[in-house]
Amino acid sequence: MSQSLNGKVALVTGASRGIGRAIAKTLAAEGALVAVHFGGSKSKADEAVAGIKAAGGDAFAIQADLALLDGPDTLFRSLDIELEKRTGSNKFDILVNNAGIAPFGTLEQLSATDFDKLTNVNIRAVYFVSQHASERLRDGGRVINLSSAVTRVGVPSGLAYSASKGWVDSFTRSLAGHLAPRNITVNAIAPGVIKTDMSDPMLAGGPDFILGKQALKRIGQPEDIAQLTLALIGTGGAWTTGQVIDASGGSGISF
Repeated sequence: MSQSLNGKVALVTGASRGIGRAIAKTLAAEGALVAVHFGGSKSKADEAVAGIKAAGGDAFAIQADLALLDGPDTLFRSLDIELEKRTGSNKFDILVNNAGIAPFGTLEQLSATDFDKLTNVNIRAVYFVSQHASERLRDGGRVINLSSAVTRVGVPSGLAYSASKGWVDSFTRSLAGHLAPRNITVNAIAPGVIKTDMSDPMLAGGPDFILGKQALKRIGQPEDIAQLTLALIGTGGAWTTGQVIDASGGSGISF
């Protein structure tokens, strides 16, 4: 069976679980060598790598706490070493900026500490991971940033989180223009509620409220986002850049 990403190398941040793990698994199944980044849970990352290898793919785990100011530097020091060892070069083809946190709280509730951690991971790390990656991405590469459907609506209980993803949307458009001369596409995917650990609190009382907002009456799965990522990374995405693609099951399109 042909694999569309044979010979490609991908870095997926926050890939030890949830959407990131599904993306890593999908890219590896298509033949890519995948760097599975994790922040804290080595056991989850090792589990993700083991699952990829058991399915016939290839991956390795690298750790870096992106909430720390030197997190992106730490990530790429480790990545350079591992890629040189495996491929003889620190160059790669695909970056997926998936790592993110969502410490929900109203304007009055969110602490300065939580705000700083959120902006470090959701904004600062995306910027500097992309900066480091731009030096290593091969021409014709792909960058996918994970945004969120909450940028289209007001979310008083997630004000800072929503704003951070709005920054991702703007950054995606600007980065796309910057990297276009090298034929590197940059797009963002904006998921709605996806069945992950992060969304469990929203689904604790049942799915009816969320489903009532969606045109498609099921809760999204990480694999839904992984397959859209694959489509944008593949040859079908070669003429699409600077876009934010909604992946929310049609949330908010019905009156």
